[in-house]
Amino acid sequence: MAGKNEPQFPVRSRRVDFIGSFTTGLPAARFPEVAFAGRSNVGKSSALNALVGNRKAARVSKTPGRTQALNLFSIDERVTFVDLPGYGYAKVPAAVQQRWKAAIEVYLGERQALRLVVCLVDARHPPQPVDLTLVGGLMKAGLPLLVVATKMDKVKRAQRGRSRKTLAAGLGIPVDTVVPFSSVSKLGVAEVWQIIDQATGGQ
Repeated sequence: MAGKNEPQFPVRSRRVDFIGSFTTGLPAARFPEVAFAGRSNVGKSSALNALVGNRKAARVSKTPGRTQALNLFSIDERVTFVDLPGYGYAKVPAAVQQRWKAAIEVYLGERQALRLVVCLVDARHPPQPVDLTLVGGLMKAGLPLLVVATKMDKVKRAQRGRSRKTLAAGLGIPVDTVVPFSSVSKLGVAEVWQIIDQATGGQ
């Protein structure tokens, strides 16, 4: 668990403009887009807030499954973050999950501005079946992919390397393509931004 001695990494505060929530009819893209996908309880909103240095940019809820549309945010007027609905939450009705699934698949399959998909997985557990389905589908489709292991501050330091290796092996990807991340200490924020900048042509 993170404690008083957990290192805190400085984060640059960025300009965030909320574009809107959409299930269909997304607006024309103004900037390159980066999509964020993950299970409903993986800490996706907290990770987004950590990346932009604003705790209120994306809604954080103790109730998983609250993101019910594709939420678009302009970041520094040069890249758009797309917060996809969380998947795999049992209390969301099956019909709603199917609508989410359809909206996500259309976006991932057709959005020309998409430059990178950030897949968030929980560092405390091996990959879940839904994680394998998502990562496998993205790899099969040839979409650019980054795996971010969230909640790493909740993993003992001595076990973090093992956790990263377990995730990589379970997903069938090289260990160096898994970025350890913590929305608490901001571990991994700079590394994720470096990859986003490379993917979107940012500086």
